[in-house]
Amino acid sequence: MNEKIDLLVSASFILPLDDKTVLKDAAVAIKDDCIVAVDKTENLCQRFSPKTHLHYENALIMPGLVNGHTHIPMTIFRGRADDLPLMEWLEKHIFPIEAKLKPEWVYWGALLGCAEMIRSGTTCFCDMYPFADEIAKAIDKAGLRAVIGEALYDFPSPNYGPTEKGLVYTENLIKKWQGHPLIQVAVEPHAVYTCSPELLKKAKELAEQYDTSFVIHLSETQSEVKQAKERFGFTPVMHLAKLGILDKRVIAAHCVWLTEEDIDTLQKHQVKVIHNPESNLKLASGIAPVPVLLKRGITVGLGTDGPASNNDLDMFWEMDTAAKVHKLNQGNPTVMSAWEVLRMATIDGAKALGLSDVGSLSPGKKADLIVVDFNQPHLMPLYDPVSHLVYVASGKDVITTIVGGKILMQDRKLLTLDMEEIYDRIKEICAQHHQILATS
Repeated sequence: MNEKIDLLVSASFILPLDDKTVLKDAAVAIKDDCIVAVDKTENLCQRFSPKTHLHYENALIMPGLVNGHTHIPMTIFRGRADDLPLMEWLEKHIFPIEAKLKPEWVYWGALLGCAEMIRSGTTCFCDMYPFADEIAKAIDKAGLRAVIGEALYDFPSPNYGPTEKGLVYTENLIKKWQGHPLIQVAVEPHAVYTCSPELLKKAKELAEQYDTSFVIHLSETQSEVKQAKERFGFTPVMHLAKLGILDKRVIAAHCVWLTEEDIDTLQKHQVKVIHNPESNLKLASGIAPVPVLLKRGITVGLGTDGPASNNDLDMFWEMDTAAKVHKLNQGNPTVMSAWEVLRMATIDGAKALGLSDVGSLSPGKKADLIVVDFNQPHLMPLYDPVSHLVYVASGKDVITTIVGGKILMQDRKLLTLDMEEIYDRIKEICAQHHQILATS
């Protein structure tokens, strides 16, 4: 008698991502929230009896994409204050309106971001923003996998108030969501230029106490590096090193402006880096030395950054940009191959977030996968699926998204979210923004 399973997903191609092998006419067998087998469809149909069998012709099954750094509630600020440098954008436009944030704004903005990611093939992400508990509630409703944390600052937060309450809020958040199958809480001080040495050290102690990740923006702009040298006598990376903060639990977003000493230090302490090329380009922050980091064995994931500085959450477009910008920057078309970039958006991205059970399709791993429709004019002919995924495909080509064995989107239809309700609430929030700005 065949073994009973919950779900069998089959397609013309599977890209497991454990290596460069592309399986033809193959399937993924899922029981509960895990993958139990990946093999030829014919073999798995003989071995298993699935409750549900989804089959796709001229399509490819692959691991869900991992967005290593974002701020998804900023969907509510998408298109506001474009075409400005980072510090002017933050200090004159974003921080002032964020000071008036409401928890319901964050919740509905996060739901909109979750919907965008589900529809564009992201199954796991790392987020930093105020009112992180509201983000967790949205993630729980949407069914995505995430590492989240409250943004910690030296100045008052619209959520927890005075600085000293930020770590208390974070600790309570860790306790509340501990044991959740999809959500992990990290400790997330915003940056060296917004957090005192004392706050950074206390944040690291909290991360160590609960054995969780420590997420921070690091060396994103030249002005940040200059300011750190003036205030502390060191680059942002070396400042954290002198404070005893750097180790393998640290996830550093951006890392655009690095010295040789910085790179040596990141490598020595096994710091994970998240590359955000589109945001860095849009804000003219610079181009991170990712090819150098990869050669040094530093784990690098890929992220979109927030949807107000990108301005989307489509990881396919992010892969395309990441692959091309470094070729131009180095004058070398062989750097940042499609395979390397795809790994950054999947298995290496998961590794950067400290997640060993997602990022590839193999027995025992969580059943986080997407189906990409290759029956499209721009995806034909098909010589190399990896090339198409990085250089041609977009999130609009994703037709089915599954996280932990649960179908979140099937044939482009979202199953966990009411989009009409989300759209209505976002329109109301936008109207409130206009009113606030008109009276401020």
